[in-house]
Amino acid sequence: MLVVDDEHDILELLEYNLKKLGFEVFMADNGADGIKLAREHKPDLILLDIMMPKMDGHEVCARIKEDSALKNTPVIFLTAREDEKTEIRNLDEGADDFLTKPISISKLISRIKAVLRRFQGYSDDENKLSIRIHDLNIDRERYVVMKGEKEYRLPRKEFEVLFKLAEHPGIVLKREVLLNEIWGSNVFVVDRTVDVHIRKIRDKIGSEYIETVKGVGYRFRK
Repeated sequence: MLVVDDEHDILELLEYNLKKLGFEVFMADNGADGIKLAREHKPDLILLDIMMPKMDGHEVCARIKEDSALKNTPVIFLTAREDEKTEIRNLDEGADDFLTKPISISKLISRIKAVLRRFQGYSDDENKLSIRIHDLNIDRERYVVMKGEKEYRLPRKEFEVLFKLAEHPGIVLKREVLLNEIWGSNVFVVDRTVDVHIRKIRDKIGSEYIETVKGVGYRFRK
């Protein structure tokens, strides 16, 4: 996730809340640096302030949409103006959604998830019973992983780690997020626990599905 805004308090607020959700976050306080980071990291989504000095959000968005490697990257505008004319301009210039300031974190998170669902199939449905991705069918009802005709029965925690990562393909989940989501915040386990479970999953179903993001966490390949 890339956040571009010239207000540092907003950058800090968004970084804190997005990291809590398990997103890897890059930040820039001006348009030029924002474009540079977008080209370097190829984010899954860009949060872009409109009113910035030197290069405003409209110009940044136009340059992103002109770049063949970034043109399909969803953009959510952050704007201080709320009127029909501004809304039409934002959408006409390639924004996939927009949010007015002051920012409501709960509303922003909802909009982010909605946009990611449209573009990547991102899901936060905790009641989902199965996921079909790549050549895997991950069946939570039976706690079975099918790879072609071969069936794998993983221990419960290994299965939940795999399922959680597969729910969010292409998105980095931090070790502490996996620990809290699967083991719970009241159970004392260390980061190494996640690493051991990832190693066991790879040994069983193959190492090509889960990527290690050094110093951060793990990501299921898109």
